[in-house]
Amino acid sequence: MHHHNHYYGQTHILSRYAGFDFDHPPRLRGYLQHGWNIGCGWNPVHEFYDGAWRFTWSDAPRRRGHALGRRNYHSIGAPFLYLMELEPEKDEPVEREGTLWFLFHGWEGGKIHGDHRRLIDEIRETEPGPVTFSLYYTEYDRPEVRGFYEDAGFRVVSFGRRGFSYEGTDRRFLFKQLAELRKHKRVAANRLSTAIFYGIAAGCEPAVYGDPMEMEGENPLFGGQSRIERLWPEMLGKSIDLEASRATTDLELGKPWMMPPAELRSLFDWRERV
Repeated sequence: MHHHNHYYGQTHILSRYAGFDFDHPPRLRGYLQHGWNIGCGWNPVHEFYDGAWRFTWSDAPRRRGHALGRRNYHSIGAPFLYLMELEPEKDEPVEREGTLWFLFHGWEGGKIHGDHRRLIDEIRETEPGPVTFSLYYTEYDRPEVRGFYEDAGFRVVSFGRRGFSYEGTDRRFLFKQLAELRKHKRVAANRLSTAIFYGIAAGCEPAVYGDPMEMEGENPLFGGQSRIERLWPEMLGKSIDLEASRATTDLELGKPWMMPPAELRSLFDWRERV
């Protein structure tokens, strides 16, 4: 099983949903999409084993993959949606307050660059309540980045590490992210990203604005920011139409393609382990 499948504990969530052990999920024979993607579900240079299944969240990455001559796709819905079913809101949910703000993040192979002070000024001018600032571990571990937002007086959080080669994965990453989203009225970011869709699914009002920043070595093959502005204009701005954004979120996270536990077990060939 490719180690990317373990990112954020996604395979662990699917395992629990399908009726198996959370900590030791069965082998997933294929590739599982681990983040929202404007291409075919993975980065442009991802290598695949011949004949392996590619499990995408929604149908759009499958269509794009087919256009590139790739096959063996199956859309199943985002693991985050299955997590929401496993962890429903309490009968008396907490009163939501403030904004959970996500900074566009880099990864182990590329750092972000942008005007953090200007972004902070715009956030202060825009957000009506207290701001909790979420940093990916690649920025949280950089004091020169984290310090901007701590010094601005924001509450700064990070949900853990995605891990690499089965080591260091925070299996409860998405659990913590979901819990934090459910405390906030708004979710915002400086780029349309996975977290925005998660926030909308979790009941937040969305916003996407500010300096989108740049990342070292960012691959422009899929079209980047200009393509996002053309294809998802309803998802951009400081005040976004809720009905339109929720409809887009359902499609991008693959809500129509979610499966019941028995069907998921059959698809993954986990039946013999019941």
